[in-house]
Amino acid sequence: MQTMKDTIKKITLPTPYAVGDVHVYLLEGDRLTLIDAGVKTDDAWQALVKQLAECSYTPEDIEQVVLTHHHPDHMGLVEKLPNVSSVAGHPKLRPWLERDETFFKRYEQFFYEMYQESGVPEQYYPLLKRLKKPLEFSSKGSLTKELTDGGVIPGHDEWVTVETPGHAQSHISFYREADGAFIGGDHLLEPISSNPLLEPPYEEGEERPRPLLQYRASMEKLLNFDIQIVYPGHGKVFDQAHALIRRRLKKQVERAEKVLKMFEDGPLGAYEVCKQLFPKHIESQFGLTMSETIGQLDYLEHTGQLKTSYSGLQKLYYVNR
Repeated sequence: MQTMKDTIKKITLPTPYAVGDVHVYLLEGDRLTLIDAGVKTDDAWQALVKQLAECSYTPEDIEQVVLTHHHPDHMGLVEKLPNVSSVAGHPKLRPWLERDETFFKRYEQFFYEMYQESGVPEQYYPLLKRLKKPLEFSSKGSLTKELTDGGVIPGHDEWVTVETPGHAQSHISFYREADGAFIGGDHLLEPISSNPLLEPPYEEGEERPRPLLQYRASMEKLLNFDIQIVYPGHGKVFDQAHALIRRRLKKQVERAEKVLKMFEDGPLGAYEVCKQLFPKHIESQFGLTMSETIGQLDYLEHTGQLKTSYSGLQKLYYVNR
C-alpha cells in the first residue's frame, strides 16, 4: 500500500559548487512533477537520467517543473526536459529564467552602487563583470505558472506554497498539512545556515530588500506550521524543524552582538566590518561574505543598535547611544 511519503522521491545530483550535491524531488500525482532541476552539467544530467530510471521513469515522462528559487543549481536542467508543459515558480524568478537583460543591467548597477556605499576597494570592481557567469549553469525558458503564498502546485492540490524570501527573493517552499511534510529548497538546511543573499529590488525605484531580516521573518513564519519532516535542497532529510529554526535565530543574534562590538572605537563601513568578520574568506567568497555582513548591519540598524550617516558616497555605521 502506497503512503503519502511514497509519492515523494528524492533524486541527488552533483554540482560544481562548494555546497556539494543538490536534491530534486519527484512528485507523483495528477502530473509527474519535478521540484527543482539541478545544475546544467553533463554529470547532473546523467545522474538525473539514471535515478529517474531507478524510479521507472525517463526525462520524457516529466510533465511539470516547479522551482523553489532562481539559483542555477536549482533550475539548470529545465530546458533539457522535452515534454514539460508547465514551469512554475515565484513571480520574482521570471527575469532569471527568461533572461531579462534590462533586469541584469539594473542588477550590475545595483552592486556597483553597493560597492561604493560599502567602501569596497577598486580591486574588487572587476567582479561586477562576472555577476552573470552563474547563468552558464542555469536554464533559459518561460515561467508559465506563478506560485505565491497559499497557491497549490498544479496537479498536487495537497501541496501549498509558502513564500520564504531571504536566501533568494524568489524563494518559495511547499507544505503538506496532512502529514507535515515540507519541501524547503535552500530555506532550511540541517548542516548549515542558508546565506541571505543581497539582490536588487525587483522593480526599479523600490527600496532594496533586507535579506537577513526577510530570512528571519520567513523562519519565524514557519513556526506557525506543524512541520514534521523537511525535504531540503542540500543535506539530509530531517525532522525537529522548529528546534532548528530557534537555534538559527539565536545564533544570528549572537553574531550580530559580535559585530556590534566592532564599533566600540568609532564608525565603520560595511567593507571594514566584513574584513573583521570574515578575515579568511573575504578574498575567496567576496559576494557571500559581503551579503552576510550587510545583513548583520541591516539587523543592527533595524533593532536600533546602530545608526548611519554618509561620508561622500560611503555609508558609515556607528553605535546608537
